[in-house]
Amino acid sequence: MGGRGSPKQQFEVGRRSDSKSGQSSTGLIRSYSNYQYINHFVFGGDVEQRHFKRAAVDVGVNGDNDTLPFDLDIRFVKERQDLLAELANKCFSSLESMNKDAVRHTVNSLEVFSERLLTPAGPAGFRITTKIHPFWNVYINGLAVAIAEKLEPSRSPRAHSYRFVGDGAKLFDLRRSWRAFREACVAECEASSGELYVVQTDISSFYEHIYHHRIEGFLNGLFPETPKLAIQLDRFLSKLASGRSFGLPVGGQCSRVLAELVMQVVDTALTDHGIKWHRYVDDFVLITASQAEAYQAVATLSNVLADLGLSLNKSKTTILSGRHFIDYVRTQLGSDEDSATISLKEIDLRFDPYSDTALEDYTALRGLVEHIDLQKMLKLELEKSVPDTFLVAQIGRTLRYQEPAIALKLVEALLAPANLHAFRASWSTIMRGIAAVRDDEQFETIFEGIDSLLDEVAIHSSHLLTVDTSCLHYLRALRYRKTEKRAQFVSSLYRSTQSVIIKRACIDCWRIWKDFAAFMQVRNRWQIISPEEQRMLWLCSKSFDDDGKNFRSQEKRSALRYWALGMTVNHEQEFAEAFIDWAQSWS
Repeated sequence: MGGRGSPKQQFEVGRRSDSKSGQSSTGLIRSYSNYQYINHFVFGGDVEQRHFKRAAVDVGVNGDNDTLPFDLDIRFVKERQDLLAELANKCFSSLESMNKDAVRHTVNSLEVFSERLLTPAGPAGFRITTKIHPFWNVYINGLAVAIAEKLEPSRSPRAHSYRFVGDGAKLFDLRRSWRAFREACVAECEASSGELYVVQTDISSFYEHIYHHRIEGFLNGLFPETPKLAIQLDRFLSKLASGRSFGLPVGGQCSRVLAELVMQVVDTALTDHGIKWHRYVDDFVLITASQAEAYQAVATLSNVLADLGLSLNKSKTTILSGRHFIDYVRTQLGSDEDSATISLKEIDLRFDPYSDTALEDYTALRGLVEHIDLQKMLKLELEKSVPDTFLVAQIGRTLRYQEPAIALKLVEALLAPANLHAFRASWSTIMRGIAAVRDDEQFETIFEGIDSLLDEVAIHSSHLLTVDTSCLHYLRALRYRKTEKRAQFVSSLYRSTQSVIIKRACIDCWRIWKDFAAFMQVRNRWQIISPEEQRMLWLCSKSFDDDGKNFRSQEKRSALRYWALGMTVNHEQEFAEAFIDWAQSWS
């Protein structure tokens, strides 16, 4: 372990010291190359059970999708990670033992549940995110772990996004952030002598336009000894894209890895053309010595992307002088903001209540935020035409570190009708923060106040709840207490929505409220509701003693049939059996 970490630590220290001293980035690239060389020998080979275990650990800790609230499937994956990894490895071995046509036929015949959900993207935009069946999510993410492991040694240090790390709960190095990418661009500009021109650009609808068969070809080159891996992923991607041969499901780890696999071809081409570049996912910065070189660099990048069926976003392609670019990035990163704002943005609010130092971590974070006037910050953000999404999100994350009275004041400000509309791009983080407070007995004195504010949201901001992921986060905040208003809202929503995932969230509310009438209403439709709803109803039934027990006894055989993975091998019903066994012991 130590051998794996040391070179990267040296690289990070070297990067920081280079940016301060203004030295060339050559040393940065050389030291990172050493890290790659070591990784080549530390990391293993093709797909193994440990890859699926790593994927299950990641889902259990971080969720299955970066835009969705945690649900009970995440808890199931976390608590049965070894069994799911073993089952995934069996499935992989079974598919690998088939001929290529049989692999295509088998995957094509599977019923892989997935649902496309609308989610906010910025103040007025939207994007589609994908929720995937828990087992198949672990499965394709396990394949992605194997791919990332194999790909990482050959990646350029100038590619900053989703740098794979060899172990731990996180798949990617958190230090290689978008902010670090922007800082590295500035550092290289400042280290260069003479006049500079910088191109900023990104790819138009990047994830939506990635071609599956191109991925298949790249995977065949990366895994020459495992030729059916590429076929599997191609077929799974096609199923998740509703039969189309292009587009990656947004929000999951597999898509991130596959996107980096495709972009490595672009990275290599830019380097071979002698262009100085930096990249974070589909954001490019090209550093050149003249306007003519900048124009030619854009042309080169456009040609390379065209070969992959991709194109640059014309409206976001700009050429700036080096000084203008440096000033722009510093403003973008908030270097001219007041110290309190900078402090809030830089605070790491990832708190793990199960760590060995949970109490110390909590106390430290609370100490960091208690001296920041968050109410004043919110007021200032409301005065802007476009509030700072990240800053508002950070305020939402700090709620559980406030005194109850201050937390309630902040919730009042965040949920006020005009304010909530202004902060709509930060909806998920605001609702996560409120749910965290509502789940903590230390804030019991303000529960009634928070519940009253939440009930009004469905009345004054119903337009915001038409967005799938916003509705899911709202339901999670509602589930702690049944009131007349929210009971009517959830019942109406369940009847009207077409979303299986939102229906599951409604059933989860009824589970916690112990709403027997709602349980019986859905239980009587057992044969016609989706398997995803069935699994949530199975968990819901545990709230109803003998009635729930009798229901599970009557429907166990059908549950095993409905929840089977569909693989025509001996372990066809192992997922269903694992879920039922977990549900039996879960409380």
